[in-house]
Amino acid sequence: MTLRLLWSETAFDTGHETFDSLVGTGGITGMLPTIALVLCAMTFGTAMIGTGMLGVLTHKITARLKSRFAIVGSTVGGGLFINSCTADQYLSLIIGGNMFRNVYRRFGLESRLLSRTLEDSVSVTSVLIPWNSCGVTQSTVLGVSTLTYLPFCVFNYLSPVMSLVMAFTGFKIKQTYASYRLQVKS
Repeated sequence: MTLRLLWSETAFDTGHETFDSLVGTGGITGMLPTIALVLCAMTFGTAMIGTGMLGVLTHKITARLKSRFAIVGSTVGGGLFINSCTADQYLSLIIGGNMFRNVYRRFGLESRLLSRTLEDSVSVTSVLIPWNSCGVTQSTVLGVSTLTYLPFCVFNYLSPVMSLVMAFTGFKIKQTYASYRLQVKS
């Protein structure tokens, strides 16, 4: 009985239509499309890393970066692009972190800046991408398409913009001690 409840659709009839729709589930079979999407995204990411394609792309993108604003801008753009291609925010965070980690070190930028920039460009925007696992889940739970709730997600689309503003102004961005020592010696 318990396994059947977990596996297949569950419906409750309490007399409150809204409550019934919230607690009624599709079980494991209802989550299979999302699980398949995440597995495909993981396979794609693994193939990119394993074949070395990610390393080549990373070098081509990061070799020309010379300023803090360019680095953060590339991280935001790369995060949004990876999030759109891989269809999973967690994989996008891992790939984005691996891509830009050495660039942030080379320029003496704190790893907190990389982490914050990835969160601002990947985590909060994943619900806005209709084919991303977060977008699929949110639109299914809400019962509306991603484009329908997009105008109300002000934080989600202003967050990457604020990362760019912070990088441009330098507000609350610290350089690491190692990079400070390199600048003093030069």
